[in-house]
Amino acid sequence: MTPKPIVLVVDDSPATLGMLNDTLEAAGFTVLIAQSGLTAMQLVERITPDIVLMDALMPEMDGFEACRRMKQIKALASVPIVFMTGLTESQDVIRGLEAGGVDYVTKPVAPDEVVARINVHLANARLTRSAHAALDVTGRFLLACDHEGRVLWSTPQAAEILGQKHASGQPVLPEAVRAWVVRCPNMPAEPGLATPLAIISHTGTAGQHLEISYVGRTGPDELLLRVVAADRSSEELLLKQRLGLTTREAEVLLWVGRGKTNRDIAEILSLSPRTVNKHLEVIYAKIGVENRSSAAGIAIRTVGMT
Repeated sequence: MTPKPIVLVVDDSPATLGMLNDTLEAAGFTVLIAQSGLTAMQLVERITPDIVLMDALMPEMDGFEACRRMKQIKALASVPIVFMTGLTESQDVIRGLEAGGVDYVTKPVAPDEVVARINVHLANARLTRSAHAALDVTGRFLLACDHEGRVLWSTPQAAEILGQKHASGQPVLPEAVRAWVVRCPNMPAEPGLATPLAIISHTGTAGQHLEISYVGRTGPDELLLRVVAADRSSEELLLKQRLGLTTREAEVLLWVGRGKTNRDIAEILSLSPRTVNKHLEVIYAKIGVENRSSAAGIAIRTVGMT
């Protein structure tokens, strides 16, 4: 027997709670009720609902704050939160969406409309969970973050390789990656349409060198990133030995072969773009080429890049 979806209704009005309890139970849902944001937070520590109906204005802790706190809990990250509010100003609607809500209904609520919206959001949440589960099973090293650099979800593999975790249980992005995300708020859905995320040097849990790159935008405020563990030391050694380069020159040429700009390479290696350019002038002379494309070609052939 399929368990009934659990709906948590948070409202300080007993009349609203009573009406929604009767409506939702008649529609086949299991209903939990809370008369304040604080009570709701205590409830979700014991039971994870499938969806939350949240009153926006309540004493002690309003719905906006309760929503923000819920979204910091890993188990609730994909649980849709629908606001119920008498507020109709656009800034109030935006405030609810920015707090983590997916939708809103205006009071007095229409019972049939609430049930219809719940069913739509539950279906979308099931699809999202299925997609995340598929990524987990296939062992993909992927994560999504918002434009403030907060991780929204990640596959277990990505979380393990990053190592450091937030109190919510989600992994924490390396500071250099988080800073890049904040600096680039309008990334397109296709990463090829903009300068991609500079691959950041970061040490993972097992001492690996991690490459973190932009994959695409999966929502208005959801950027998809890929994490790859790579051993660059052997490639740098090949460039040094075969082309007669210094360690730093080998590092610079390696990233040229990877298609990185001077600015990207400067960020990766903690240099100034001017210093990178000076290194390239020396590299060109040593390997007998005149431009970046030729240097990249030699780097690719030397280390067998794909």
